[in-house]
This record gives sequence, structure tokens and C-alpha cells, in this order.
Amino acid sequence: MTICALITSAYMTAQNNIIDEVIWIVGDEAILRSEVEEERLRAEYEGQELKGDPYCIIPEQMAIQKLFLHQAELDSITVNESTVSHQVDMRLNYYISQIGSKEKMEEYFRKTSSEIREEMMTAVRNQMIIQQMQSKLTENIKPTPAEIRRYYKTLPEDSLPMMPAQVEVQIISFEPLVPAEETERIKARLREFTERVTSGSAQFSMLARMYSEDTESAKRGGELGFVGRGQLVDEFAEAAFALNDPKKVSRIVHTEYGYHIIQLIEKKGDRINCRHILLRPRISDEDKSRSLQRLDSIKQLIDTGALDFNRAVMLYSQDKNTAMNAGVMINPNTGSSAFEYKDLAPEIAKLVYTMHEGEISEPFTMMDETKNREVCAIVRVKKKTDVHRANLEDDFQTIRSMLEQKLSAEFIQQWIEKKQRSTFVQIDPKWSGCDFQYPGWIHD
Repeated sequence: MTICALITSAYMTAQNNIIDEVIWIVGDEAILRSEVEEERLRAEYEGQELKGDPYCIIPEQMAIQKLFLHQAELDSITVNESTVSHQVDMRLNYYISQIGSKEKMEEYFRKTSSEIREEMMTAVRNQMIIQQMQSKLTENIKPTPAEIRRYYKTLPEDSLPMMPAQVEVQIISFEPLVPAEETERIKARLREFTERVTSGSAQFSMLARMYSEDTESAKRGGELGFVGRGQLVDEFAEAAFALNDPKKVSRIVHTEYGYHIIQLIEKKGDRINCRHILLRPRISDEDKSRSLQRLDSIKQLIDTGALDFNRAVMLYSQDKNTAMNAGVMINPNTGSSAFEYKDLAPEIAKLVYTMHEGEISEPFTMMDETKNREVCAIVRVKKKTDVHRANLEDDFQTIRSMLEQKLSAEFIQQWIEKKQRSTFVQIDPKWSGCDFQYPGWIHD
């Protein structure tokens, strides 16, 4: 609907009984009073605290979103629709669990579940696009070490955050050997699935839901969504991108996660959407025991000085994420080697909490969360830091993140102010008497 049509529609509802009205226009996009009301209800239900008048804060937030969405359209930024759908399903399930039923949810929002879902799809899609747009705008903000040190010197001591106790850990891990008969059992099962799909007696998606051990994609019938080659492990990518017929099933593919069969859904340029079924071999207690004994022998060599821990990592560790970095574990949340105990795998956290710097643990088993299977390991405490106020020596990454966030926020603010000056904005006089975060909405 055009802006003129929207305005006419609002006018035609009658001045004394207005159902809806256009309250802002940003570029060629309208913001409706009903949209503000819906967002206010949603924020209220989710417990979001709006510091100020929601009828001022929410329309301004929507206007800022429209600036980013317009730029994202110019820059051809898109998002994975499968990821959007997954996020919406999670949000809907949360609403239903909190409200009590789908019918009560529909009553609360005064819409059918399909209408709620469609609106959520738009909202989540826009949110993801805006995040990508902001990341693109600030991707080149990379302060130098000298800039970080200068920034640190300007910070009052009481403005520096208190850092929790942290630990740096080195690890040697490997997976117990899988007996040949277990490997053959897995392959035979996957060959059976392939035959059932090829013969038409079963759909690939149904088998994925029932049997795949990749629990997240199994919920979607094995579907991964559109991904690029670089987002897949090499063996999987090679087999998936070799597929051309959606009716056929790939050969059995062995990766670090287990054994897969793959079915093509669609290709778009250098991206692919496919389904897969993953099965993982079962490891017996005897196989785990042999691996633990092997690790115990390696530990004894290190303890006696016959072998350096770093050298042992290179010779024996199968953890490819740490093997080329002397076994040092990297915190995926921060990119640094420092972990709060709560961010470590529970098995590791329990061990290293009582260990001293330089001490090596006894061999143990743990779940590798990325592969969702057990591995055997020993760990060494490289460094421990007690609770302290952030400083450059121990918390360089934290100080850098603080500066990056500051510079990014300043850049985004300047970008919004610039876009305000070059974008047509009209606000209904009844909605313009606000103390806006960005005053430049109302042009002289």
C-alpha cells in the first residue's frame, strides 16, 4: 500500500473513531499507531524496560530500523530464511509455554497464530538484517595496540570493570579407536536409509527426523539452510556440492562428526541447501579404558621430564582446534585464551579449579560439545588469575573490546545523524513533542 493510500485509509476511519493512523513517515515508509501499540504490548509481555515514554521511544526505534533496512536493501544484504524460521519457532514455542496454549496466545495478541508467525518472521528477519548492516558499517573499526594503550590511560580506575577469576588451559585429547565392526554397522544402517529413499518407500526428511543424531537439523527434516562451502567441513562440502539431482542421495561421507548421507534441496550460485542424516559410532568402555591408559603413559613421560607438554600436544593430540597452538584452548565467546570457570566444559572446570599453575590432570573423559561425543583428555593449567580490576597485562582483549564498542557506537551515532539529514521524515504533530535520542528527526 502506498503512503497516500495509507493516509487516506486512516482518514476514512473517521476522525472521532480512529482505528489506525500514520504517525511517522521515514523516506517512503510509514509507521502506524497500531505497530507502536503491538510493539509496546510485546515489550511489556517480554519484560523489557523502556526508560521513558514508550510512545516516544518505540516510534524512534522503528524509524532508526527503517534507516538501516533501507541501506541494507541498497547493499543487497540478505539472511538465511531457514535460520529466521528456526528463531521464530523458538520464540513462538516460548510464548505458548508462558501463556499456556496457542489459543491463549492468539487471544492475547488478538491475531491468529499464522498472523503472529508471519509478523514475527518479518521482525526477526529485519532484526538479523540490521545486525548484519551494523556489522558491515563497523567492520573496519580495528584499534591499534597503541590506540588501546592510550585509551586505557584515559580511563578512571573506578570505571574499569572487575574481572572474575580466570584460567588458561592446555589440552591433549583424542578419541578412542572405533572398532571396524562398529563402523560397518553404521555404514550398513546408512546404506539401508539410502535404499529406502531411492526406492520411494521413505522420504529422506522423515528418516532424518527419526534417526539423525544431529538433533538441531533433525527437527527440520535434516535441512541445514543455505550455506557456503566455507561453512561446511571439507569432506561434507565436497560431497554436498557434487550433488546435482535432488532425487539422489550422496555416498556415505565420513567427517569428524561421524558418518553422513546427504540430499540436495537447492543450489543458488555458490550457496547450497541440503539435508543430511548423521550417525555416530558407539564407543565401548574397553575402548575408552585403553585410551585413558595411553594418556596416562603420556602424562608419566611429561611428569618425568622425558617429554615436554607442548611437544606431546604436537605428537598426540587430535583436537585440531588447539593442536597447532600448543594445546591452548580458545574461549569462543571472547576469542582469548582466558576462561571464566563457568565457560569451560564442566569436566574441565571441576578439575582445574583446584589445580595450580603448571599442574597436569589425571586422564579423564569428557563430552566434546561440537561433535557431541566422548573424548579422552588430560589438561594443564597454564595460568590462573584471581578476581581483579581490568588491566592491560591480563585483560588486553577486554580493554580492546571496550574501545571497539565505544568507537562502533560513536560511528553508528554519526551514521544515523547523517542519514537523518538526507532522509525525508514527517512526524504527526501529536507525536512530535518528544525528547528524542536523536533530535535531528524534525528538520528546520
